[in-house]
Amino acid sequence: MNSNSWKAIFDKYETEKHNFEKEPFIINAEQIKRATAHFTKTNEKEVRILCKQDSREDRPQVFIDNNLFLLPIKNGEYVIVKGEGYIDIPQIKTSATIYTSKLDFQLDTSLIGNSEMQHLDFAYASSLIRTFMEDDTLVLTIRGRKYTPKFTFKVGQQTITAESVQTEVDAGYEGKNQVVLIEAKNAHTSNTIIRQLFYPFRQWQQYTRKQVKTLFFEKRDNYYSLWQYEFTDVNDYNSIKLTKSQQYEIVQK
Repeated sequence: MNSNSWKAIFDKYETEKHNFEKEPFIINAEQIKRATAHFTKTNEKEVRILCKQDSREDRPQVFIDNNLFLLPIKNGEYVIVKGEGYIDIPQIKTSATIYTSKLDFQLDTSLIGNSEMQHLDFAYASSLIRTFMEDDTLVLTIRGRKYTPKFTFKVGQQTITAESVQTEVDAGYEGKNQVVLIEAKNAHTSNTIIRQLFYPFRQWQQYTRKQVKTLFFEKRDNYYSLWQYEFTDVNDYNSIKLTKSQQYEIVQK
């Protein structure tokens, strides 16, 4: 969690004296480097590592104590924000649906390894993504890292502007009437930072008039699990809500 490093950063810039109810606290990579220069371990001073807080539990203690979370707003620039930055990924308690792959042959190569990407690709190749979204027209069109256009949004009463922030979509599919973006994990995730869904959502909603939908995907044990989230207000980071979820067991014909 790098709590000692962030305590040093907060002490150097007197961050805890900041009025987070009024506005976020802006900090950049150079400031982080200066405040942590005396640490000897890479993970105690590497900006990329210090700013990776993908779950509530990943936050340093000073963030937890003050109900704060971190968001990138430009390349090398961040804001420390007061509020709820994360969304729960609830356990799916209903029984797994037995899903018969639409493929009429066995995929040998999909059995090699254990990566989130290969599990997601297998689910798509089996037409599970299309089935879950009830859209046979979906085709893979988006993958990898891109930079966002400029956009403004709210967290509570605070207004934040982000521009040219690097995002990564594990897979994006376009159909006749919608675009589906997926964040994939290969572990039992209980919560995730909303940013991983919200930033790509805002990014691609500016490029298309089709409805953009966001999914969270995991392969848990032998099951392929999908959660669909939507943002009821495109300008509100916290307007996210879970609309449906299902777990599947994929079988061959």
